[in-house]
Amino acid sequence: MAVVKPVILQIVGYQNSGKTTFTAKLIERLTNLGIKTTAIKHHGHGGKPDVPEGKDSSRYVMSGAAAAIVEGGGRLVLQAEHEKFSLEDQIQLLAFFHPDVILIEGHKSANYPKLVMVKEMADTILLNKLDNLEAVLYWQEDIKRYIETNMNIPCFSIDDESVVNFIVQLCTK
Repeated sequence: MAVVKPVILQIVGYQNSGKTTFTAKLIERLTNLGIKTTAIKHHGHGGKPDVPEGKDSSRYVMSGAAAAIVEGGGRLVLQAEHEKFSLEDQIQLLAFFHPDVILIEGHKSANYPKLVMVKEMADTILLNKLDNLEAVLYWQEDIKRYIETNMNIPCFSIDDESVVNFIVQLCTK
């Protein structure tokens, strides 16, 4: 399968819409298909993400190191401090790993192709606020009917396994 490298795909939706659960399952499925996948998660809860306290790498960063890496057993963990890391900076960092796909959870305002998670009918307002929509994943049949009536965009039930095939097609077109 010829993947144009790297394909960048956003998974967006409101808080508690299932983005992380879906993204983790998608990573597993793509990986099982031999598609090398990396991921970026936007920490949208304000403040900085938690870091393991008392660990040497955390101490290095807390002491002023711009970045610290811990590696062992084939796992690499990077911690870094900077005033702000743009999404483009994060994508460039992941490009080092030569992925076929970079999944981005969040960063709604970025202009990459998006899968939108719509859990409740009220969440459909998000569809009119976003650009570059590729598909919608919905929880309720009334959302499907709304999308089919008002929009020309593929939609899939959150439990529909064919969404993975749709994403693989996006990655290989």
